[in-house]
Amino acid sequence: MTRLSAENLTLAYDRRVVATDLDVAIPDGSFTVIIGPNACGKSTLLNAFARLLTPSAGQVLLDGRAIAGYRSKEVARRLGLLPQTSTAPGGITVGDLVARGRYPHQKLLRQWSSADEAVVRDAMSRTGVLDLSTRPVDELSGGQRQRVWLALVLAQQTDILLLDEPTTFLDIAHQYEVLDLCADLNEREGHTLVAVLHDINQACRYATHLIALRPGGVVAAAGRPGDIVDADLVKSVFGIQARVVDDPETGTPMIVPVARDRASAASVA
Repeated sequence: MTRLSAENLTLAYDRRVVATDLDVAIPDGSFTVIIGPNACGKSTLLNAFARLLTPSAGQVLLDGRAIAGYRSKEVARRLGLLPQTSTAPGGITVGDLVARGRYPHQKLLRQWSSADEAVVRDAMSRTGVLDLSTRPVDELSGGQRQRVWLALVLAQQTDILLLDEPTTFLDIAHQYEVLDLCADLNEREGHTLVAVLHDINQACRYATHLIALRPGGVVAAAGRPGDIVDADLVKSVFGIQARVVDDPETGTPMIVPVARDRASAASVA
């Protein structure tokens, strides 16, 4: 049994159905990455896992129970979410925002402690925003704000982390810093991560488990990147012709799109 899974999900916004009969299991202790073209249901699935979207049919299971049956604080102590877009209250400082990650652990007889303070400082240090702790969040760059939100999720101290496009707004150096941090959280600390990424090469490099979605929320393949990623999968999911070669740094699959002239000639043939 996996701690997080979905059974027979139908996901929809109003009358627009995004996915039907979707079955997904997240391996415990994995760094799972969901890939697929735009509007295929990647973020929608993540929102269902986070209980931000109620399925039209089916259910999400967390620790063997329907996630709909948990109280909000119970969910927040078991999984953390970095959404695709986040809005901070006006004027709030970085330190105060990250401290909100400790809210699920506060109780009537257990208020703020030195241990909470240490957790918040550690989260800011690991994401490189400790020196910004007194700065208002709304004065930061997009990349800085993204790292602040990631620090908030880390301060929540959950075993399962859901990350919706965690590299959004980041330059390439900071993209890899964030992904390296995610890999460390998975490999060294045993967190289960579920991330939505647009860059398939980054997904192949970092994921221990890959879920490829086609439009309509159809699972095209799921498994280790080296076992499932080939030219046929790239064509069926993304609609492009590509070569799949070994990444010279990691040996993981690396997708090289066919040059425009060759792709045009192949489509004519």
